[in-house]
Amino acid sequence: MIAAHYPALQIALPLIAAPLCVLLRRGTWAWLVTVAVSWTALYVSVQLLLQVLASGPISYELGGWAAPWGIEYRVDSVNAFVLLIVSGISAISAPYAYKSVIHEIPEHQHYLFYSAYLLCLTGLLGIVITGDAFNVFVFLEISSLSSYVLISLGKDRKAVTAAYQYLVMGTIGATFFLIGVGLIYAMTGTLNMADIANRIDQVQNTRTVLAAFAFITVGLGLKLALFPLHLWLPNAYAYAPSVVTVFLAATATKVAIYTMLRFVFTLFGTDFALDVTLLAEFLMALALVGVFAASITAIFQNNIKRMLAYSSVAQVGYMMLGVSFFSVTGLTGGIVHLFNHAMMKGALFMALGAIFFRVGSVHIDRIRGLGKQMPFTMFAFVIGGLSLIGIPLTVGFISKWYLILAALERGWWPIAGLVLLSSLLAIVYVWRVVEVAYFRDPPTNHPKVTEAPLSLLVPTWILVLANIYFGVDTTLTVGVADTAAKVLLGLGQ
Repeated sequence: MIAAHYPALQIALPLIAAPLCVLLRRGTWAWLVTVAVSWTALYVSVQLLLQVLASGPISYELGGWAAPWGIEYRVDSVNAFVLLIVSGISAISAPYAYKSVIHEIPEHQHYLFYSAYLLCLTGLLGIVITGDAFNVFVFLEISSLSSYVLISLGKDRKAVTAAYQYLVMGTIGATFFLIGVGLIYAMTGTLNMADIANRIDQVQNTRTVLAAFAFITVGLGLKLALFPLHLWLPNAYAYAPSVVTVFLAATATKVAIYTMLRFVFTLFGTDFALDVTLLAEFLMALALVGVFAASITAIFQNNIKRMLAYSSVAQVGYMMLGVSFFSVTGLTGGIVHLFNHAMMKGALFMALGAIFFRVGSVHIDRIRGLGKQMPFTMFAFVIGGLSLIGIPLTVGFISKWYLILAALERGWWPIAGLVLLSSLLAIVYVWRVVEVAYFRDPPTNHPKVTEAPLSLLVPTWILVLANIYFGVDTTLTVGVADTAAKVLLGLGQ
């Protein structure tokens, strides 16, 4: 049955489709292939999640070689949820890409864009599904290298500089991660992640394992843009093509956070992270400083994509704050925010892409009066902004509710207060955009702007409505996140 090979199919399809796009050498055909592969990947992700929830973790042995000798793809409720996020965003971003790519990227590069996009999707899905520590590095490099290419295709010449900056910092992060994996292999003699988890207890108190933990934590901290290792992110998001910003903002940092969760909780173990490394205190301090520093910086940005990029650094802070509680409620909040932030930031960047399609700029002065000229686009931005703030009946409220609950469970009232206070900063930078769009007259020296085409509006509104639906019905998101948190903490399968 083909269902038995879903884990391999999840990686094989986009990996095979990427060179196929190059062979087709036609942008439209390459786009059709990308849409078909993305929606197939979403279907496979849904089936894997349902199977895991119904019957427990899935182990898939590549080539018939039994783990730990062979490479194993392993799916549990944690990575099944992240697979759903990545493939779901890709499935919505791919249709959005058609007109956006035509508008922002030269025609002769279209098929190359879709090839790089599919390679990036391959890498992100591979990081999530593999059960082999070295394979994580391999897929990390596939996704990173293709990301550098995608970012460099932006219209502004600064996109090349942003891609180069990301290349330098990303390479440092990947090198640190690889050194950590090498040290673990030296101490355990295996690369299978489940096998490492079984063997590492015997060598856990050695300096080598402690050094491996440090290298992996710093390397992944660079990849997930944890403050102050976030310097590559603002320029990368601000100058990349619109659809690239949508896809990377909603997926790349989430996958890096998942990888850190997997290594910290599954490989090294909660006791090691808490007692030996004091990771909880370290992460909490960086997360809180990052939330406030990035939010304050966002307030002073006039490029709205750059503003939302700094907002993403703050949102990463919220996710890592949830992780730092090392409790079921805190981890649930952090994991559910992986999903929720993908919804809200995907919707916001899609709305900005639609504005760029019509106006040719995302500078705050160029959106004056767009509330009347592009009502559907700007209203989508408003709802996404309300979700970012954490208004009730949006997904952002659910995330912050669980973070506050986690803080109150520990009796940490000041932490709960800081989460609420940081939401006020989000109000400031979201309101700047709303005020200019709805309460100022459009510039007289520019032609009248019309609403964005449906091919851009429909994917945007799918994510906007998802922000509301999953803010009301949390059965899927919180239910799966709660199960995943218990798995990571060793309280369930």
